[in-house]
Amino acid sequence: MDIKNKKVAVFGGASGMGRATAELFAAQGATVTILDRPSSDGATVAKEIGATFHPVDITDFEGTESIFAAAVAELGGLHVVVTTAGGGTVERTLGRKGPHSLDAFRQTLDLNVVASFNIARLAASHMSGNEPEDDERGVIIMTSSIAAFEGQIGQVAYTAAKAGIAGMALTMARDLGSLGIRVLAIAPSLFATGATAAIPDEATKALVKDAAFPHRMGRPEEYAKLALAVVDNAMLNGQCLRLDAGQRFAPR
Repeated sequence: MDIKNKKVAVFGGASGMGRATAELFAAQGATVTILDRPSSDGATVAKEIGATFHPVDITDFEGTESIFAAAVAELGGLHVVVTTAGGGTVERTLGRKGPHSLDAFRQTLDLNVVASFNIARLAASHMSGNEPEDDERGVIIMTSSIAAFEGQIGQVAYTAAKAGIAGMALTMARDLGSLGIRVLAIAPSLFATGATAAIPDEATKALVKDAAFPHRMGRPEEYAKLALAVVDNAMLNGQCLRLDAGQRFAPR
C-alpha cells in the first residue's frame, strides 16, 4: 500500500516512536490524526506536521470507540492505524511486600493488550468498507516489545501484556485476511524515548551491551521507517517483527 494520500491514525503519536511515525507518514503524503493523552503534546505536534489531534485515554474503552469514530470521520476514512501507546511497572511475582498486585497486573494488560485489541477491532470495522487497492483495504500495526520473548526480572505483567500483542498478530491477520486487512506487531528493544530519557548514560551502555550491533538505543525514526516498510510491503503480514539490533535481554 502506497502511504501517499492515505488516512492514518497514530495512537501515542505525541511522542517517541509514535511521533516519529506520524511525522514520517505525514511527510510521505498521508493525512494523519494523532490520538494521545489530553496532557500530551499532541496538539502541538499535530500543528507542526499538518495533522489533527484527538485527546483520548485508551484504557477508557467506550470513550476510545467514540473518539476514534470522530477522528476517522474527520479524516474521511481510515487506511492505516499504528498503536504505540502502552507501558508498565516493575514488580516481581513475589516480592518483599508479598505477591504481585493483581490490580497492577490487570492495569498493565488493559493499557497494552486490551487497549491494542480494542483499537484494532475498531480500526478493522472502519477499514472494512474501503475500496480495495490491489485487493488491500488496510493495515493495522501494534507495538509489542522484546520483553514479550525475554522478559526480565520484575517484568512479568509487562511481558504478559506484550506477549499478548505479539500473539494476536497472526490470528488477527487470519481473521481479517478475507477483507484485505493486514496485521503486524513490531517488537522494539530499548529506544530513546521519553520513557528511557532518565536512564543515565552508564546504565544505558550496560543495557545495550549484549546487542549484536549497534550497541546503542534505537531511535524513534528507526521504528517509523519499519512501520512505513510494513505499510508498503503487502507480503508482510501476521507476524511480530523484532526491531532490536540482535539484542536478547539477560534476566536482569
